[in-house]
Amino acid sequence: MSYFEKKKWSTGSGLAIGFSEIIVHLKEYVSSGSKIFIGSDSFISNERICFSTAVCLHGAKMPSRYFFIKQHTPKKDFSNLASRITEETRRSIEVACLLMGEHRLRRENIELHLDVSPTSEGNATSKYSEMLRGYIQGYGINCKLKPFAWASQSVADRHSK
Repeated sequence: MSYFEKKKWSTGSGLAIGFSEIIVHLKEYVSSGSKIFIGSDSFISNERICFSTAVCLHGAKMPSRYFFIKQHTPKKDFSNLASRITEETRRSIEVACLLMGEHRLRRENIELHLDVSPTSEGNATSKYSEMLRGYIQGYGINCKLKPFAWASQSVADRHSK
């Protein structure tokens, strides 16, 4: 059982949910035409960082919903922006690979959202956008950057605070 399967997940309304129950929902949504959108974000406070990963369902004739997981880690473990956004991306990839591997969901039904700006924006994260996009595409997974990365920049962001 992977790290993400063992840990405590929550629904968008904050109720605890097991990972096996999340899988049931994901398969139901995908079979009705929805995609799975995965995004991670982080927030620094005092001496720790809170990482949040969200798995969102949207696009079917069913109501949209999401699930999230949070983890706090010492700030010193990810002391610079490059290591933090790479870790956010790694967490999203790990969840996607778990879904595609063990749970046999098709990669065409999964899209990762990165909390980074495109190179053309010239923001702090812009210089990492092509590297991180390539990291994800190496797994054969589609991804979106800001401003289209709502799963990371809105949903995961909300729960990283």
